[in-house]
Amino acid sequence: MTAHTAWRNPGHPVQLLLGLTIWSLWFVALYGGLSIACAVAPPAPGQGALTALNLWLGLFTLATLGALLWLARCCLSAVRREPVRAARFIAAVAAGLHLFAAGGVAFVGLPLVALPPCL
Repeated sequence: MTAHTAWRNPGHPVQLLLGLTIWSLWFVALYGGLSIACAVAPPAPGQGALTALNLWLGLFTLATLGALLWLARCCLSAVRREPVRAARFIAAVAAGLHLFAAGGVAFVGLPLVALPPCL
């Protein structure tokens, strides 16, 4: 394994930061994009939650949620097959952190379904 692809290994320590970093980038992009869209071209207040803006933000949220769940699954499968004990520990903790970040994405993204975007 080369040095530039070693971080992709579920037992690599960078996995401990990856899930929460993805969550924080999603959070900033979600609310930054929402703020810009509401300042530039806000949807009509009578539309409710079913707007194109909410659709795009919801798709972005689902993609991020899917990526985090996929990372958690990869780390969990590495726990069972990794021969090195330290790498198994890192993969297990990283899987938990990825799941925690996925829960944060789901919890914060849930209002996109029920609330109008520019209140």
